[in-house]
Amino acid sequence: MTTARATDEVAETLLANARGGDGTRRRARFHTLDVSGVRRLTDDAVEVTFAVPPELDDEYAFLPGQHVALRAHLDGEEVRRSYSLCRPPTRGSISVAIKRDAGGRFSTWAQTGLRPGDRIDVMSPQGSFTSSLAELDGSHVAGIAAGSGITPIMALATAVLGRSTTSRFTLVYANRSSADVMFLDDLADQKDRYPTRFAVHHVFSREERAAPLLSGRLDDERIRGLLSHVVLPDTVDEWFLCGPLELVDRCRTALADAGVPRDHVRFELFTTGVEGSPASPVARPPRPRADEPVHRIDLRLDGLSASVASPVHARETVLAAALRVRPDAPYSCSGGVCGTCRARLVDGAVTMDENYALEPDEIAAGYILTCQSRPTTERVVVDYDV
Repeated sequence: MTTARATDEVAETLLANARGGDGTRRRARFHTLDVSGVRRLTDDAVEVTFAVPPELDDEYAFLPGQHVALRAHLDGEEVRRSYSLCRPPTRGSISVAIKRDAGGRFSTWAQTGLRPGDRIDVMSPQGSFTSSLAELDGSHVAGIAAGSGITPIMALATAVLGRSTTSRFTLVYANRSSADVMFLDDLADQKDRYPTRFAVHHVFSREERAAPLLSGRLDDERIRGLLSHVVLPDTVDEWFLCGPLELVDRCRTALADAGVPRDHVRFELFTTGVEGSPASPVARPPRPRADEPVHRIDLRLDGLSASVASPVHARETVLAAALRVRPDAPYSCSGGVCGTCRARLVDGAVTMDENYALEPDEIAAGYILTCQSRPTTERVVVDYDV
């Protein structure tokens, strides 16, 4: 039988591996893993667990709140999607929750075609949607999630409550109705296990609740009401927001108006609100026009250097051009959300179309999202290894 002490020691080891002894981490890579379990969460959501062999334990060490990219070939086309890890660090397995998106090829396939015993490419964990608190004892952490935004917050809440006997976690979780609540039983179990330290407040937009404040969409008025009566900002040490762009923006504004410092609020998006599925950066190479100027893109990846020319008229992203000479260049969502394609801009200049993944300090340090960055100078140099 695994004891609580042994479990905590395993978590400590995995967390140390995830951080890296020198503060750095090896670049994320795909490995083919076995699907060890598929658990139904709701009518349109499943939890998928992958077996991690002992030789890859270090590769899949992670911090609660991080995510992985999954890669599959559907109808002859490579499809990648990014999903947050929903369980705390455990040796030998990782789990993600996948909710069906309207028209989503990958999520629909995962609901209907993915079975235990299948093998799928899984990228090692990435992401900065993790706690920055040096000490959890006595801390109060709060999360606001909508729909599948609960996924990383499940792992965060479990870690916060399990690693300190005096920490607290308050969760506001928005869904259309009780039938749409992912991890309903798990949340109830957490409440039973930590009755005085874990509070969960369900908000339903299409189902009446006893408290008017918990019935309806999380609009500006309701968010401010929750901050005034349910989870008081001056009692919270760290905030985690996860959901669609509109909700996250509303919550960030309300917290800022309540005097919460920006660096106490961490957020992650599951959608940007833009219609359509994520665009693939892989496209037919552009044909240079006669005597047309080009952008020269130099890149460093896994200790190797490469160079590629990108016609100015094509307005290619750095990632799209890089994939022609390094097909293993990392990417997942291609929408500026997951941060998998992050690299450091060493020389030259770019413009980023969107950025939902990099923190201000990362941008100040020269990091860019290559899937969103277009060269504006004759030469651009990026380093994926930094």
